[in-house]
Amino acid sequence: MKKLIYVVIALFIFSACNQDDNKSSQNAVLSVRLTDAPADYQEVLIDIQDVMINTSNEDNPEGWQSLDIMYPGVYNLLDFTNGLDTLLVEQELPAGTISQVRLVLGDNNQVKMNGEYYDIKTPSAQSSGLKLNLHAVLSEGLTYTLWIDFDAGRSIVEEGNGTFLLKPVIRAYTEASDGAITGVVEPIEARPYVMVISANNDTTGTFADTISGKFLIGGLNDGTYMINFKPIEEYMPVEMENVNVLKGEITEVDTVRFEMVMN
Repeated sequence: MKKLIYVVIALFIFSACNQDDNKSSQNAVLSVRLTDAPADYQEVLIDIQDVMINTSNEDNPEGWQSLDIMYPGVYNLLDFTNGLDTLLVEQELPAGTISQVRLVLGDNNQVKMNGEYYDIKTPSAQSSGLKLNLHAVLSEGLTYTLWIDFDAGRSIVEEGNGTFLLKPVIRAYTEASDGAITGVVEPIEARPYVMVISANNDTTGTFADTISGKFLIGGLNDGTYMINFKPIEEYMPVEMENVNVLKGEITEVDTVRFEMVMN
């Protein structure tokens, strides 16, 4: 039977990167990474089977959903110390609110000392949940990185007679890793392709929404960009220069209005 360890994360990492129109601007991408503080053990093996989020009221069990963990199974936490980490989840999700996070562990949890492996017990009280609440609004268009910092040295308690108890000490911290550009085009009948060009001539693009005229391009590094708007042939293209992007911010440009081509 799997043990359910409820872990509250202070903030999450999301992105609504609209590169080449392959992601909806209504969505975000959640990236979760696992790291650890050093501990006086040879190995600390934790069986991570699932990462779940609750997108409704914390008292509503129907709001839980599993994320697509890349490699469910046993992780040696001591492989991820001193600035190292490993990617657990990277998944596209609808923008919205997350009220809780849950880390689901399996039964294959062990610690290695003096060349010997010992099972780690999970207290029955924790199987019903170390539950804390989170109220994080998932904004479209930004990318963050979330690290789950599992303090192995403080999380493993030796009870004597070769028995060990898991009392998770976990913290989370985030860093915004990019910015975004958003805006609206008129008329929507122009159906432009919007292309953002960096100073290094790297390009990222998307089509403006055919109903609202909105566009959003995320995954952009700090810097100054040029935006090319290429509508259908009945309309004249538009170019916008010196658009500044800062990490962790969404730059909103003025409404882009297209003129008809004169015959």
